[in-house]
Amino acid sequence: MSAKITFLASPAPAAQEALAALTARYGQAAPGDASHIVALGGDGFMLQTLHESRGVGLPVYGMNCGTIGFLMNAYSEEDLPERLLAAGEEVLNPLVMRAETAAGSVIDGLAINEVSLLRAGPQAAKLRISVDGRLRMDELVCDGALVCTPAGSTAYNYSAHGPILPIGSDVLALTAIAAFRPRRWRGALLPKTAVVRFDVLQPEKRPVRADADSISVPDVHAVEVRSDPAVQHRILFDAGHGLEERLLREQFL
Repeated sequence: MSAKITFLASPAPAAQEALAALTARYGQAAPGDASHIVALGGDGFMLQTLHESRGVGLPVYGMNCGTIGFLMNAYSEEDLPERLLAAGEEVLNPLVMRAETAAGSVIDGLAINEVSLLRAGPQAAKLRISVDGRLRMDELVCDGALVCTPAGSTAYNYSAHGPILPIGSDVLALTAIAAFRPRRWRGALLPKTAVVRFDVLQPEKRPVRADADSISVPDVHAVEVRSDPAVQHRILFDAGHGLEERLLREQFL
């Protein structure tokens, strides 16, 4: 079996140069004929590619032409078809966000890394938190809060002092961002099946926006977050450099 590759690249000059070099060397398969998608860019472009290719069902192999590249493999033009066929596959289930706005609209979005709520004004946000329909916290005063997947636990979640989650774990992290009350409350670990609801208290005085990867919703009154096992993103990593190894390595830096 030979790999038939569709190359996609971010607008960054390095990614565009890589696109020209790789398509000249390996050709460019039409999406309907491809066996693999190769994404050239950084982590943001990888997330974009995973979202846009969700209905295609092809595995995505990223090569880093950006900065951090946590979800990417090292860039090399050599032996790419062989590397694709030897790569290990991880299947990621995204989070589903359902946001209710002040205008009465309901906006849905998918997030591979995290769904975050962030204060949108000078005053701290006030959030009420329920899990599976049961009230768990009457009032969290904070700059925000997020729910993340294991794959996203080293991103914004880790910067907010949340835990790094093993990639095979069936858990989600609920992490506070700069919690003021309860003082220094950092969050909780929840089963992957949990449905988390945030109700925004005093939304006119303390506006809040919700973000699901690249989708941003201003002036939310309530946000529900849950994992969706029916949606599967296939991502490829070079042998010995999969997500489990990367998550472990992050904890010893």
